[in-house]
Order: sequence, then structure tokens, then C-alpha cells
Amino acid sequence: MLADIHAFLRSETPAAWVDAAVENIDLLLLDHKNCEYKAASNAINLMAKYQERVELINAMSRLAREELVHYEQVLKIIKARGVELRPISASRYAASLRTLVRRNEPGMMTDILVISAFIEARSCERFGAMAARLDPELSKFYTGLLASEARHFQGYLKLAHLYGDADDIAERIEVIRPVEQALIAEPDTDFRFHSGPPR
Repeated sequence: MLADIHAFLRSETPAAWVDAAVENIDLLLLDHKNCEYKAASNAINLMAKYQERVELINAMSRLAREELVHYEQVLKIIKARGVELRPISASRYAASLRTLVRRNEPGMMTDILVISAFIEARSCERFGAMAARLDPELSKFYTGLLASEARHFQGYLKLAHLYGDADDIAERIEVIRPVEQALIAEPDTDFRFHSGPPR
């Protein structure tokens, strides 16, 4: 499972980010909660945007429900640990990737699906990178999320190939990959689930 993820991403989370995650568990959980909500929202938005795509609608409906379950699971952990709920700013990661989306169809759909695959793949890779460093409860939780996030990554790519051109998808992956790699490798001012290592 992780072998496919690593082959797709072709880069690993910096050790300095993992160190920061271990030192900032409360912030990690708060931002992870937000990421699960955004993942569900992305799926719902795709359902609304591409209402004539039956396979996409069915897949995104299932994915949105699963992401909301994950949201609730993270929220439960947050409450159990007495972490104060508060708004936090988003990282630059997803917004920066979205700037690569083409403005015309069918390129727009292809790019949204491929970028969504990258986001899910990176989430999965980070779960794996930090699981062994966390306390037993969180280690078990994040290890358990690996399988579902890997399915999401594969599902987005499957939809991209269902509706798009294979050569175009391959080209877009090569365009998006170095940008994604830079976003998780370059230092960031604020620690977030998808940030680079802290400055």
C-alpha cells in the first residue's frame, strides 16, 4: 500500500516535520480535523459540479461520508484529550496546488482529480511517517487511517482515467508532482498537517 503511495509521490516527509508533529500534537489534531472536513467538502463540491457523471457522484458520496466519519473520530480524540477547539489558519499546501488547475474542461476535471489524489496520497504517507513516533492511541488511529486514505488516492486516479485522457493525466502528474514535493519540503512559518518543516 505505502509502496504505491511512495512511487506516486516520489518524496518523503522531512524528518523535521515529523519531529514538529510529535511536539505539536494539539495543533496536529486540530488541523487534521479541518483537513477531514475539507476533504468531505471537496467530494461534495465535485458532486455538485459534475452532476452528469454518475460514477463520480457515487464515488464522491461514499468518500464524503467516510471523511466525515474521520472528522468525527478526530473530534472525539480532541475532546477526550481536553484540547481546546479554536480556529486555525490553513496551510498554503492545497491552495497552492489549486493554482495549477486549468480553467477549461476537460482539463479542469482532470487536474482537480489528480490534485485530490496527491493530497490523499500525502496524507497517507504522513500517517505512515509519524505513526511510530506517536503515543499508542494515536499510533493505532493513524495506522488505521492508512488503508482508507490509500483507497481515496486510488479512487481519484481511477476517476481521472475514467473521464480523462491517459497521456494528459501522465503529463499533468509530472507538472503537479514537483510543486507538491516543494510544498512539503520547503520550510513553513506555521506547522500544519500539510505544511513543510518549521523554519
